[in-house]
Amino acid sequence: EVTEADLACIGTQLQREPRDVNAIAYRCPCGKPAVVETPPRLSDGTPFPTFYYATCPNLTSVISTLENSELMSEMNQRLEQDAELSGAYHAAHDDYIAARSALGVDVPEIADISAGGMPDRVKCLHSLVAHSLSVGSDVNPLGDEALSKLPKWWLDAPCE
Repeated sequence: EVTEADLACIGTQLQREPRDVNAIAYRCPCGKPAVVETPPRLSDGTPFPTFYYATCPNLTSVISTLENSELMSEMNQRLEQDAELSGAYHAAHDDYIAARSALGVDVPEIADISAGGMPDRVKCLHSLVAHSLSVGSDVNPLGDEALSKLPKWWLDAPCE
């Protein structure tokens, strides 16, 4: 259940009013919301494929640092060369869409669109890490890999 305190925290994290938060998908070890579930269609009618959305500024900051490395390029090369990895990544894409579809909101505009570049490429580690944090390990291999490379973001600075 999303509380008023959660929404206030997310508002502080995002520095704006949170929109259409369906659930807290992952809480930071400090207890604050870090990833939210967002419905596939926002209340204003906009299709929104990013079901798992990272909100914690400490988390998004360390992911941004990782995105500025060569990791995404290396991941994309491995996706092209490694059929097993490619298959597991496609399964992560399917998992993402299935979880979003479980809300029972049909949004044809984004029917086969997940996030982060899935299923064929890596274009946003924020989405992949948010997916891994939300569903646990062994679902999104590249999200898990990126997550394993992050420092303990909740220890470096107080969470919002």
